[in-house]
Amino acid sequence: MANRSYLYAADSMPNEAELPQRIRCISEHNWDIPLAHKLMAGRGTTIVPSMIWNPPIGIAADYAGGASLLRDLLHTVGEGLGDDAEFADCVARTTAHLDKQEAKYFVLETGEIVSMTGDDPAASVRRLVAEDIPDAVAQAEAAIAGENDDWLVSIRTDWQQHFASFYSDALYFSFPT
Repeated sequence: MANRSYLYAADSMPNEAELPQRIRCISEHNWDIPLAHKLMAGRGTTIVPSMIWNPPIGIAADYAGGASLLRDLLHTVGEGLGDDAEFADCVARTTAHLDKQEAKYFVLETGEIVSMTGDDPAASVRRLVAEDIPDAVAQAEAAIAGENDDWLVSIRTDWQQHFASFYSDALYFSFPT
């Protein structure tokens, strides 16, 4: 079994007392926290209790802001790929799923990924929220503004690793609706 990052949508943030209502599955990605997950968790980012694990290692963020940022970057990446049918299909599937699962918040679950390093999972999540996610957002914003060509070329070269996650109504960890 692969270790994965999981992304969900919810109408409220997880808290110590209960899970959010109407948790919807968005995406899972093997062995990494992909750029797409970081961007979707990149607006109004905050640490929350995990919906899966005991430590406070969940990350919640504004759904509309994160989805918009991802869509803008996908558009920018696509401009440099020409008529890449595989990329166009990936974008169409991703955006259709985001439209269908829309909520108030994204909830990113990284427990399986941060536990692979042997570091303290809570410290790793704090680093994600304080450094990694803001850095990814800044890089994407600069690329969208036409100011980060080298980074954009690297993203286009390996776009599958960054954007071709598994999007589904049911993930390995799913919740009753």
